[in-house]
Amino acid sequence: MESISEIKGQVILRGATVPVQVDAYIPGIVVEVMPREGAVIETNAAFIQGIFGIGGETHGDIHVIVEDNTQVVDADIIKPEYKGKVLIGGSLVTLDALRKAAEVGVSAIVSGGIRHDDLTTFTGEEIGVAITGQEEVGITLIITEGFGKMTMNQRTFELLKEFEGYLASVNGATQIRAGVLRPEIIIPHKDLEEGVSEALSQGMVPGTPIRIIRQPYFGAIGKVHSLPVELQQLESESKVRVVNIELENGKVVMVPRANVEIIEE
Repeated sequence: MESISEIKGQVILRGATVPVQVDAYIPGIVVEVMPREGAVIETNAAFIQGIFGIGGETHGDIHVIVEDNTQVVDADIIKPEYKGKVLIGGSLVTLDALRKAAEVGVSAIVSGGIRHDDLTTFTGEEIGVAITGQEEVGITLIITEGFGKMTMNQRTFELLKEFEGYLASVNGATQIRAGVLRPEIIIPHKDLEEGVSEALSQGMVPGTPIRIIRQPYFGAIGKVHSLPVELQQLESESKVRVVNIELENGKVVMVPRANVEIIEE
């Protein structure tokens, strides 16, 4: 008996508690228990973030279904034996491919790009600025580069190929406003490279691999050329801290530090 109202005579009865089991999302070691809330799990893993995604947490073995990062994923290459897999595509995934993948039971598709109209048709609604990840479309989708036909970054593609056959934890949840949330692919493994943690703790230094996440160089890959100490004035006349980046074609551009993200090699 939960409570009795002395005014209305209402009696509230509560049933016995039912334990609920929740998947840990990633395999690993419990390093902290939060009473009545959950646990913190630590694992050694490869971590890849996309630009945009739909669908929630899922798991599956990684399987590369294209020959290179420029190939388009059509419905013809989606096979029944891909059920439960995390499929790695190239430059574009088509609407028909998404529909067939969901029908087959594919866990997730990772692709360089997707046409906006195809995404809207597939989800049945216009994607807004609020958080995604709650869509019930039968599959999780992660886009690594942007909308349209966009070749997946070579480093990203090669990393995913390297871990083919490994179990991956995937989440398409995305939030593009304050409190930015990126879709992610986590691939637990036992190969620990010495010195990686020390290098990342230094932050950006000359030579650090960088991806630009805002226009006009959105999606471009390069490395830190220099880090000016003084604030620099932009076209908007605001003064911010910047980083000079040498792009893959050799061109050096100046970008606000808030508009880049470090690529972990």
